[in-house]
Amino acid sequence: MNNHLKIAVIIGATGLVGSKLLEFLLQDKRYSKIKVFHRRPTGISDSKLEEYIINFDSPETWKDLIIGDELYSTLGTTLKTAGSKEAQYKVDFEYQFQFAKYGLNNDIKKYALVSSMGATTSTSNFYLKMKGSLDDAISHLGFEKLLILRPSLLLGDRQKKRLGERISEPMLKIVTKLPILRNYAPIHALDVAKAMINGMNSELSQPIYEGEEVKSLASLH
Repeated sequence: MNNHLKIAVIIGATGLVGSKLLEFLLQDKRYSKIKVFHRRPTGISDSKLEEYIINFDSPETWKDLIIGDELYSTLGTTLKTAGSKEAQYKVDFEYQFQFAKYGLNNDIKKYALVSSMGATTSTSNFYLKMKGSLDDAISHLGFEKLLILRPSLLLGDRQKKRLGERISEPMLKIVTKLPILRNYAPIHALDVAKAMINGMNSELSQPIYEGEEVKSLASLH
């Protein structure tokens, strides 16, 4: 039996999924320390929490601090918040890829990423192409354990509700009751967070989970 208490590292811990992930990991007795790297404090006080407020554009100041057993990436922004496709790409691709690369260089063996349903490089859609490019780039880094989750529309309490989500949530909840469309059903952020932790602590070797598979992973015991 392995009694080693683990250290988890998170980027994106103040977001919709990341905040739930942090909450669950702090409560999880398998982990002795949770390190978070971000631009603003979580506002949480916990003996297991170790926060690093960083400038993502200055990796020389933080890259050697990414030390632990598992790396979780839930970072992301919107085109509206970022202000341009270039700025969104920097957050959604560059920051996440460099964190994964530095984590692997520091001997972190396990990596979990929240991507998006439909992510693929073979599309003209900017967002899905960007997500697919990150999935591919991460997949080629060489982690011993890789988990990429591609959930459908995320449900939860955002600080700023996105217009597209306000419009599509009620419609999707009705339409996806049809068996053929069930894979596209919205999923709560807390279930995505649970799926990340379950995946990292299982012997499953499947690297990518999409749609309904994410929900199944969240309910794994």
